[in-house]
Amino acid sequence: MLSRTADSLYWTGRYMERADFVARILEAALRLATLPAGEDAASSAWAGALASAGAGQAFAASGRGPPTEASVRDYLAFSPDNGSSIQACLIKARTNARSVRTALTVELWEAINGAWNGLADFKKPGKRDDFVRFLEWVKGVSLAVEGASSRTMLRNDAYWFLRLGAAIERADNTARLLDVKYHLLLPPGERVGGQLDYFQWTTLLREVSALTAYRWVYRESVRPWLVADLLVLNRQMPRSLASCQGMIVSYLERLAADYNRRGPAQRLASSRLTEFNEARIEDIFQSGLHEYIQRFLKENNALAAAVHDQYLV
Repeated sequence: MLSRTADSLYWTGRYMERADFVARILEAALRLATLPAGEDAASSAWAGALASAGAGQAFAASGRGPPTEASVRDYLAFSPDNGSSIQACLIKARTNARSVRTALTVELWEAINGAWNGLADFKKPGKRDDFVRFLEWVKGVSLAVEGASSRTMLRNDAYWFLRLGAAIERADNTARLLDVKYHLLLPPGERVGGQLDYFQWTTLLREVSALTAYRWVYRESVRPWLVADLLVLNRQMPRSLASCQGMIVSYLERLAADYNRRGPAQRLASSRLTEFNEARIEDIFQSGLHEYIQRFLKENNALAAAVHDQYLV
């Protein structure tokens, strides 16, 4: 496969996953902003949405003033100035997919192209109910694309590159969500373990579709260290860091088998998976969850760079 084809497939996977992630961020912010906890809590929710999306500095530099519901909704969902807005991600995913149209099945292309066409039905909805429907539509589009790829594509290098991009993006997203909640989101003066803290952790689980899974696994009320255990180390949870790392290793090993060659990306990914297999949540909390996640994000970026250097140039 040509490197430019691999690159387009890889970024199609990343951009579709990112659009879904930003929709989930905004959905959670809407829930948190409606809590009867005063303006500080609402402001914290929208600032937290920007931080989760890694867009805090860019938003501040855009001259839009302090984060409000209207400004953050527009910036993260529709702004052409934000390369990671939902609209921008869907457009970029479609552009990349179109350039490798012959590598995709009809069903997958129609799902991606349909998402792009569907943007015309949502012209920056002003009412909250309309915006919520837009976010639900984005999540449905993401499910349709993932379903079409898993049910119709051959298990060859095209599929592995598409899924590899999605897995690397998903790992980055989960780590950012967990870090923002643990490190930034609880307003000053609010008690850890209090009602707001509990609601924020519950919202985080809803954001990654993991609330039911949490109850099945732990069978007790929501506790921060158990949420972290589910989203960091539990391999059964498809959005956990350990699960994403396992998928990354699997896809890279499939590519190595297809091309009869392992390289730096496979070695780096495998060494990181070994660390997950040996980790305990108690040790992670003792050394600092924030520090652990920051190191994970740095290593995930290094792995993405290794993939780029090995396959995409």
